Amino acid sequence: MKIFLAIISVVLLSSGYAQLSDLNLNNALVIGQLDKPEDRFSVEINVSELLSNNGVKAMPSLNVLKLGSNSENLGADSIQKLVQGKGIDTYLIIHVRGYDKKFKPTTRKDDLQTALATGSLFPIYREEVTSVTFEFLFYKNGQFLAADIVRCKNVSSRDSVLKKLRKALEKRIVKKWK
Repeated sequence: MKIFLAIISVVLLSSGYAQLSDLNLNNALVIGQLDKPEDRFSVEINVSELLSNNGVKAMPSLNVLKLGSNSENLGADSIQKLVQGKGIDTYLIIHVRGYDKKFKPTTRKDDLQTALATGSLFPIYREEVTSVTFEFLFYKNGQFLAADIVRCKNVSSRDSVLKKLRKALEKRIVKKWK
């Protein structure tokens, strides 16, 4: 019985990782679903820069939307055609999953419209937390592709969260997303 459970666990875990390894990311519209506009700006710019530095054509959603616009507007047909015209067919949604706990990637496989309509109530840093977990959701042609989690430990300020996120993503992009 123990061997059977171990085999099932390995199969289930490997199928989750197979999604990420098959991602083959070569372009992305980076969408930060964060509570504060300055957090959204910082995360989108940092992630777009890291992706571009690693050979992935990336563009922050702030280049498509007007300042202060809701990210839900990215689901409109006219905006999607505009983004496709720029050679981007993959959407990368980033939000804070939570603080100080171990989180697993979501098991929900919502379509792009539903994911864009779901907001985030968390800022990237709170005074009393020591770790922040970010979730990355990948969509292509409006359909869910994969989810990934990045945890930033031992954070003491908003700047330290961004530094640790950059450091973790540098490795993650090369090893799992490309």
